[in-house]
Amino acid sequence: MEAASGSSSPRIPTTIEEIFRDYSARRAGLVHALTHDVDTFFRHCDPDKENLCLYGYPNGSWEVTLPTENVPSDIPDPPLGINFARDDMDRKDWLFAVAIHSDSWLISMAFFYASWLSLNAADRDRLFTLINDLPTVYEAVREWLVVQDKSSEASGSKSRIPLKRSRDGQSKSTLNMLEESDAENQEEHKVTLCGSCGEAYYNGDEFWIACDFCQLWYHGKCVSVTPTMSEKIDMYKCPFCTHKRTKQ
Repeated sequence: MEAASGSSSPRIPTTIEEIFRDYSARRAGLVHALTHDVDTFFRHCDPDKENLCLYGYPNGSWEVTLPTENVPSDIPDPPLGINFARDDMDRKDWLFAVAIHSDSWLISMAFFYASWLSLNAADRDRLFTLINDLPTVYEAVREWLVVQDKSSEASGSKSRIPLKRSRDGQSKSTLNMLEESDAENQEEHKVTLCGSCGEAYYNGDEFWIACDFCQLWYHGKCVSVTPTMSEKIDMYKCPFCTHKRTKQ
């Protein structure tokens, strides 16, 4: 979700694990901006404004804003002027370009911290392996756009639906979810994307949970919720909605 005030100097990570958590959270914010929040993101990138940047923050939020005024900046700045080409390019191509530049910025952030900590070659290799195991922002955006295109075609094929926690707090099997979706509407026949990492559903054994506020689905592992924990939750609020609430 958008950040109201995320531009203050962040705490410098002190371990490889902290660098990776910082990377993952910033990445989640950027993926959210370019997928689920894409219409809001598009509106913020007004070509008539000055050089704008897309920031992802350690709390998983995002913001389109001006770059920092410090020279040199405290941390690497994202690419400048993402707003200028908004109306001169095909929308999909423009989103891909922003996603690719966002990936470059995330890598620069991670290895900025790695250099700050004077990590050796083995530690840097371990950090890169952790990062490389995640889909890039570009890959997440590309997959999301493919799914949107397929759903808009309203094909008759039925997608598999993973084990999920429903809004009434009960976990439901793939078969039950499919039967209910048939009875409700065709929207449930499209591929499900995680609201955090942007990956589509592949494994029927994965646990997913739905936010009762934004209606998005999440991998349990992406939001640190287990099936056992979900049984004790009456109304689940995802990290993005939780952060949005605290701003109000």
